[in-house]
Amino acid sequence: MGLFDIFKKKEAHYDSTNIRVQDLDVGFVFEYDLSTWIVEAIMEYDWGDNYFTREFQINNGSETRFLGIEDDDELSISFMQKVKVRALQDDLTDILISRQQPPKKITYKGVVYFLEKESPGYFHNITKGGEWEEFRSWDFEDEDGKQLLCIEQWDEKEFEASIGLSLKEFEISNILPGEDNK
Repeated sequence: MGLFDIFKKKEAHYDSTNIRVQDLDVGFVFEYDLSTWIVEAIMEYDWGDNYFTREFQINNGSETRFLGIEDDDELSISFMQKVKVRALQDDLTDILISRQQPPKKITYKGVVYFLEKESPGYFHNITKGGEWEEFRSWDFEDEDGKQLLCIEQWDEKEFEASIGLSLKEFEISNILPGEDNK
């Protein structure tokens, strides 16, 4: 390595003239719904059969959300926020523990969500490092597939939930790398 190699910046993993949502990294900023969001952390999910998805913890200065990216033949983007499991349904945790299955449909704030799929997998926070954790998720959608609900089981009695929207790629705009990514 030569003296001047020290000053070279690392190679970008994206086309700087056409940054896409799949190129997001910690420190990147983007616009969605008249708000600027910054990527704070990256999580990766292993669903088996060499199939992986990513989720970005994002913040706009007043709230934290999660942007999920699934690129399997077509791009799927979810924009989610955490909610309390008991807010979805008073006895939902009891049902999940006793039956090991959620109800086929859940109504929350006037929206009826239908169970679409159950997926066992492994989770890893890329930003923090650490070990892969096993979990199970149940994905729900409203009739149009626009509004989403996800319930995750982490241990025998530990559950998390999130609600959100399915987005189109064009809804995420003005993606810029952070200072460390230029």
